[in-house]
Amino acid sequence: MPSPIPVVLASYNPDWPHQAACQAEQLHVLSPVLVSVHHIGSTSVPGLAAKPIIDLMPLVRNLAGLDRMRAAVEALGYAWHGAYGISGRRYCTLADETGVRAVQLHCFRVNSPHAVRHIAFRDYLRAHPDVARAYEAEKRRARDLHPDDSHAYGAEKSAWISHAEAVALTWYAARNPTVNG
Repeated sequence: MPSPIPVVLASYNPDWPHQAACQAEQLHVLSPVLVSVHHIGSTSVPGLAAKPIIDLMPLVRNLAGLDRMRAAVEALGYAWHGAYGISGRRYCTLADETGVRAVQLHCFRVNSPHAVRHIAFRDYLRAHPDVARAYEAEKRRARDLHPDDSHAYGAEKSAWISHAEAVALTWYAARNPTVNG
């Protein structure tokens, strides 16, 4: 695991969806296995402060096919980190011209429980601005406790996220009964 880095929370940037769309468009080089690309994470929720890193979730037919296309991902400038602690995921990062992480890919197979969880959480926050505001307050609290340690920041807010994700999954399943997670 890389060394902890300072936690930077930026006010919502209305350009984040455009940035995500531009990055997602480049991923169409994976079209033989790529099904769709979702903008997830805090930058995908209008009005929510976030670490200024675009999180994309490419959904693929199968991970073996994606693994065979690793060179295509790396040719786009991404560093390939493999599962990186989450079984069934392929995690990749892209740094900007100054070396600061700008984009993260969380690749899963279609209908992976992890993919459903990410989409449910995103959609729940979008549909419930009060919960999004509470999440932002939790993020600021965690950042204030651990301003120089991104790992501790993540751990600090994990209980809040776990609870909110459980609520979001129930909400999402009621609206999408054919999605199996």
